Formats: sequence, C-alpha cells, structure tokens
Amino acid sequence: MIRDTGPGSRLWRMAVWAVTLLFCLNLLAMIAAVVLNSFATRWLGTWLPLGFTTRWYASAWDEFQLGDVLVVTLQVVFLVVLVSGLLGVTAAYALARRDFPGKRLVMLAFLLPLLVPPITYGIPLATVLYRAGLAGTLWGVVLANLVPSVPFVVLVMIPFIEQIDPRIEAAARVFGAGTRQLFLRVLLPLLLPGILAALLLVLVRTIAMFELTFLVAGPTSQTLVVALYYAVFAAGVRAGQSIDAMAVVYMAVTLVWLVVALRFVNPTQIVARAKQPSAH
Repeated sequence: MIRDTGPGSRLWRMAVWAVTLLFCLNLLAMIAAVVLNSFATRWLGTWLPLGFTTRWYASAWDEFQLGDVLVVTLQVVFLVVLVSGLLGVTAAYALARRDFPGKRLVMLAFLLPLLVPPITYGIPLATVLYRAGLAGTLWGVVLANLVPSVPFVVLVMIPFIEQIDPRIEAAARVFGAGTRQLFLRVLLPLLLPGILAALLLVLVRTIAMFELTFLVAGPTSQTLVVALYYAVFAAGVRAGQSIDAMAVVYMAVTLVWLVVALRFVNPTQIVARAKQPSAH
C-alpha cells in the first residue's frame, strides 16, 4: 500500500489532528472547570478559585439525598443488565437459528427503539405505565429502560451466535447433552465475550439514559442522571458548587462502572468477532 505524502495529504492530516486536539482540550477544560468548582470556596473572575473545600460534597450528599439515589441507580442498572441479558440472548438465539414467517418484521421491531429518539416512544410508554400503576416505581423505571436495552443485546448477539457452527450443537446432542448442558458447556463459553460486551454497553447506556427514566421515575425511583437534572432545574436557589459536586459524583460512578467492566471485557471484541469467518 502506497501512502500519499503530498502537501495536500499532510495538510489534511494536520487539520484532522488539530480538530481532534481542539475537541480533547475543550472536553478536558469543561471537566476541569466542573471539578474545580466543586471544591471551590469562591470562584469569580479569576483563573483559579480563591480557596478549596470539600464541604460542597457533604452538602450535596445531604441536600440531594445522594445515598438513596445511588442505591436506586445501582438497583436499576443491575436489574436492566440482568433481564436484558436473559431476554436478549434467548431472543437472539431464536432469531439466529430459526427462519419463520415475519422474521424481517420482528427484526425491524427490534431496530425501531434504537433508531427512533427515545422521547418519541417514551411518552406513550410512560402513559401505559402510569395507567398500569407502574410509573413512579423502581420496576417502572426498569421496564422503560428494557425497551431499548433488549433489542440492543439482540442485535449485538446475533452475529456472535451465527458464527457458531450448528454442527457443534448437533454433535453435543448426539453425545447426550440436554438443553441445559448444551447452553452451559458449549454455547456459553463461546458466547461469553459477546454477552459481556453487550451487557457492558447496556450498563453504560442505562446509567446515562435520561429521557425514559425521567418520564417514568418518581421521587423514590430517580437515577443519578435524573436527580442531577432536578438539582439543576428544580425550583429554589442552590449553590452551584453543590450541583457541580453532584455532577462529579455522577462522572465518578460512571467511570468506576466502566473501569470495573473493562477489566472483564474489551468492547472491540464485538468488531473483532464480527470479522471472523464462521467455522465449517
């Protein structure tokens, strides 16, 4: 492969690097401003705060009931990841291994929640959950988040399942493996990288999901991102440092989840496995 080293190519690469650097610096500057302000005693018209304190974190913890909010967030994330994994992997296996009338329509139905903005179907969904008495509860928030999460797992897992030669499953059944043994001893080890990668992305998506959670959450079922929104826009006067402290907690929680998850799975496995030819 011959690499273009002409002036136009060099200018293009320099422009790309300049835009990338500008984006990174802008992002880092915004994060740094929020973090610094969360520790600032007073910060007006100067490059750095006049002093630093940690009292805003204690204030945010008490004022916004962050302890309860974090517990709810962990519960919602755990339940969404668990249920979407069980339903999504099962549905993906059925779609990957079976042909039936209307299969294309089913695939389209799975695609719609991912292609359509959440607010578009979030309002009718919230209306249904309110009529069913589930809105405002923990399970209402979980059900709302499952609508885009299950299709996401299905679409991620189908390529992984299609790469497994059906003859491997047939051979396992010939040697007496039942459905449970077939899944636990044959399919699960082969699908584990894909399952972990899909659930990692569902985890991050659920933590950051605002629209659907906002529409169905109640006072005792708010996740951290919704509580942060209310802290910013609800009536009343609040110290900007307390709100920034809450934002830092939100960023820290997301980062911790990501670091823990990335110790077990690399998201690029989705692309790597998709490029591998299926065994014959």
